[in-house]
Amino acid sequence: MITFLLRRAFYLILTLFAVSIGIFAMSEIAPGNIAINSLGNTITPAQEASFNAQNGLDQPAVTRYIRWMIGSDWRAAGLIGYPVRQIYEADLNRWSWWGALPDGTLFQNYTDDGENMIRVERLADGSTRDVPLGPEVWKTDAEGFPVFWGVDREGRAAMWVRGDDNEAWTLGKSTWRSSKGAPRAYIPLQKGLLRGDPGVSFFTRRPVAETLVPRLMNTLLLAGIAFVVVMPLALALGMLAGLNEGRFLDRLLSISSLVATATPEFASGVFLILIFSTWLKWLPGAVVVTSDTAIFERPQMLVLPIITLTLIELGYVLRITRASMVEVMRTNYIRTATLKGLPQWRIVTKHALRNALMAPITVIILHVNWLIGGIVVVETLFGFPGLGRYVMEAALFKDVFAIEAATMVLVVIAVGTQLVADLIYTYINPRIRYT
Repeated sequence: MITFLLRRAFYLILTLFAVSIGIFAMSEIAPGNIAINSLGNTITPAQEASFNAQNGLDQPAVTRYIRWMIGSDWRAAGLIGYPVRQIYEADLNRWSWWGALPDGTLFQNYTDDGENMIRVERLADGSTRDVPLGPEVWKTDAEGFPVFWGVDREGRAAMWVRGDDNEAWTLGKSTWRSSKGAPRAYIPLQKGLLRGDPGVSFFTRRPVAETLVPRLMNTLLLAGIAFVVVMPLALALGMLAGLNEGRFLDRLLSISSLVATATPEFASGVFLILIFSTWLKWLPGAVVVTSDTAIFERPQMLVLPIITLTLIELGYVLRITRASMVEVMRTNYIRTATLKGLPQWRIVTKHALRNALMAPITVIILHVNWLIGGIVVVETLFGFPGLGRYVMEAALFKDVFAIEAATMVLVVIAVGTQLVADLIYTYINPRIRYT
């Protein structure tokens, strides 16, 4: 078993690596312009070029993939000559990057004239002071230009060229601002996906992890409740239908499950909203999240989304379980147990149940992935702030870091659930042994 787990862990790493390349490649070739989506279609070519340079979008794809996976802080530290650190500025409610001097002082840099560099040092109370730097900070690069590497006031590693009148455009709260003597090259700073920092969202301008994790927790809550409700119920009803093959109960459950499965979730969801929210006014028809605890304060908001998910999943798992139970009950060893005079309940629980659960377990594990990432219709219909809706919004905006991070989370869940399924198989069927 240990060998099997180690082998599966190795394959898991290879799968994630291959998928990460595929996800990155698809996000590269997908249509859409990040600069226009972020800043509007009235930007000039100069403003678009400045935006792409500041966010590293003009760099080679390999460089951007490496930055996404393992970060860029280590590379920036080598160029700047000092380590870089990410801190949370409570007064501004944001994370920002700073260089760190040997004594622990945090700093950023800027220049107004392209000749004299200024170091902005962060004091213990959060205030800053400007410290002029001498001409010795300029270093000659391989091409013979005097350059200076530092951290600009937006928290990016940047390279200034002495005397350069390069112009940069930044979008303020309402207007564009241009500045002379701007850096000629940038390295957006991030720790990388492997260290929990997949980048900054172009849509919210917040770290992706800050917005992705709450959405994931919401979806796990909704999917978890739906799973706990639907799976035991579907298995029980499926076995009941299989044990009563051809009878009225079997036909009733089979037809009902077929209708539930064939009805799209957007249709059943609208139908439930009309009945229980509009007509009867028993339940809210939308999930309105005004705070982090809103869902727990008003759990009735989850009732209709859960019922909608239950109707879709219940019918499918029920029919698979029924078919598996019918097949098992027709086998020779079940007939032998019946001829021996064993009680029906013992035949079902001791001999038929485990074998009948093999096929439903596969379906259930596959539907865990659907519950986590494929409920975008339900989340959109009820306004639920979950992962599926998050992926859809990020894809429409072409928010590449959000798309890539969310997709990797879904892949980890998919591969992890398959590992769990393999372990469950060993318990249900003792003939299966992994070496």
